[in-house]
Amino acid sequence: MNVRIGIDLGGTKIEGVALDDAGTIVARRRVSTPQGDYEGTVRAIAAVVQHIEDEVGAPGSFGMGMPGIISPATGLVKNANSVCLNGRPLHRDLELALDRPVRIENDANCFALSEASDGAAEGRGCVFGVILGTGTGGGVVMNGQVQRGRNAVGGEWGHNPLPWPEPVEVPGAECYCGLRGCIETWLSGPGLARDYEHTTGLREDAIVVVNRAGVGEPAAVLCLDRYVHRLVRALSTIINVLDPDAIVLGGGLSSIERLYTDVPRQWSRFVFSDRVDTELLRPRFGDSSGVRGAAWLWPLA
Repeated sequence: MNVRIGIDLGGTKIEGVALDDAGTIVARRRVSTPQGDYEGTVRAIAAVVQHIEDEVGAPGSFGMGMPGIISPATGLVKNANSVCLNGRPLHRDLELALDRPVRIENDANCFALSEASDGAAEGRGCVFGVILGTGTGGGVVMNGQVQRGRNAVGGEWGHNPLPWPEPVEVPGAECYCGLRGCIETWLSGPGLARDYEHTTGLREDAIVVVNRAGVGEPAAVLCLDRYVHRLVRALSTIINVLDPDAIVLGGGLSSIERLYTDVPRQWSRFVFSDRVDTELLRPRFGDSSGVRGAAWLWPLA
């Protein structure tokens, strides 16, 4: 059996799986991410891989999704919101720790690859995968291949400004990237929670806001209305530039049911076409898409 091991390195957890030849998960392991500890994170990843290999009884190829990316200029991590990774030689250190070649991609790229390979967008030629969670990211897959780009920022949709901003949206909140008004500051979970707090004075988690909207709380409904309209504008720019066959939503906020009806209903106003046939899809594999996509970074032997 050919075994492909994937790791999803997140801010709070490290999840690993092994896929068999058919793409079925045959082993899984999850541990907490050592907070602010780079060396501890490398050791924890290596330990998860070892545990999985012990369970399946065979070594495997290794791919990993992570916040940020490996800079093609320096070989060091850049753009990670887990800031202890930035500027560190994670690719080299993992290859030394695991004694094998390692492939690392942005976590949104891994999500997109999973959903394009055997997920919700299977069979589509051009797929844009979106992460709506603690952060807001994107990944592009064309004909089964991740499009990283010359600068390794292909799909970094969340760090563009919110398009067609309304007066109350200017200049927008500060983003950790150093700019203001990035899409991430509006469409991430913290962005939705911030809008609710600004409206009501109450500090609540984004999922609480979504649940309150579901039972008809007026302030929460209005916040969710604004969220939908911002997502409409932001995704319309992707269609205008990339014109994908399908867009797949992932992350915690992808469970908001009205996104899949309201967003396609509204985006024709902003898309430069007489009709919009792009599909907006729920993820087939949910929270497992990222880690499965990391394993998919290695094709079958």
